[in-house]
Amino acid sequence: MTDPLSKRRLKMWIRLLGVTRAAEGGLREYLRVTHDTTLPRFDVMAALWRRRDGVTMSELSRMLLVSNGNATTVVDRLEKDGLVKRSPSATDRRTVYVALTEEGGRVFEVWAAGHEAELSRIFEHVDEADLDALTAILKRMGREKE
Repeated sequence: MTDPLSKRRLKMWIRLLGVTRAAEGGLREYLRVTHDTTLPRFDVMAALWRRRDGVTMSELSRMLLVSNGNATTVVDRLEKDGLVKRSPSATDRRTVYVALTEEGGRVFEVWAAGHEAELSRIFEHVDEADLDALTAILKRMGREKE
């Protein structure tokens, strides 16, 4: 017997993807136009902001769910721009740590404030009750992984 909610769940998934893609597109455009940067650069800097002591390139790749090569390409550009720095490990010469520079931290704070404001604008039609309900639903949905 087929689950009677199966088709509705499929439609919900498609709607969820559509909302996510539209919001991501809006953020990409905002970052490009307002800060002359990309969402991958923002994501790398956000990860480094959360781990201010620095992370290995492998840790960074895992945090961002991207390949080492993709992370390296973004870090190369950020390093060239003076926003991140690489440091060799004192104990393993194959390991390199990456962290925000002081300038990178200042730049990220500006980007992050704008990013938050832009997301608030994108979702301005979602009120407090909607946020509470949606957050509770998404938390329940996320339990499937546990």
